[in-house]
Amino acid sequence: MVFDLGGGILPTAYPFALWEALIRHVPQLAEEKLVGVLPLRAAENNEGMLLPKRAKLVLRLPMALAAHAAALSGQQLDVAESTLRSGACQLLLGKSKLRPIQPYPTLHAQLVTGATDEALFLDGINTQLSKMGIAARLICGKRRTLTGAQQSIHGYSLVIHDLKPEASLQLQYAGLGEGRQFGCGIFLPYKVISGLG
Repeated sequence: MVFDLGGGILPTAYPFALWEALIRHVPQLAEEKLVGVLPLRAAENNEGMLLPKRAKLVLRLPMALAAHAAALSGQQLDVAESTLRSGACQLLLGKSKLRPIQPYPTLHAQLVTGATDEALFLDGINTQLSKMGIAARLICGKRRTLTGAQQSIHGYSLVIHDLKPEASLQLQYAGLGEGRQFGCGIFLPYKVISGLG
């Protein structure tokens, strides 16, 4: 579900505060582990994360929750790193629309949780994919950390390619690792990789 988004500068650790704001308005979101909040496209500066004018908030959720989530349209979300911080960023959610997930042969996630060692991380990912019956090739990216006031999430960026359509849909529906509500383990279409031999 895609929402038009109006706002200004978000704290760098906005995913934690954004999730708290979302479940204050729609507590049903917290009851379903497959609900994910896609990372916002924003530019980082000294003050935080600057949202572009055409920013969108995208929730990935089962259809059974669509009516609940649609109630977010027109809501104002207060997003701050902590309740002690003055001047919380306020996000205004505009109209929403449903956008079905499409299969793509190459998918990318900004941060997938797992082992701190890259080789062990990839072993863990291959095990998860095998349990899902998915055969694909992996490219592990940079080690990444998402840090908030009360917790930190560690993992790697990850590209998965040579996916068959059914496997691509399955991976986008289920994700990998933990922390989907904070934008982790959520896969999005990625530019085509060719000539990898």
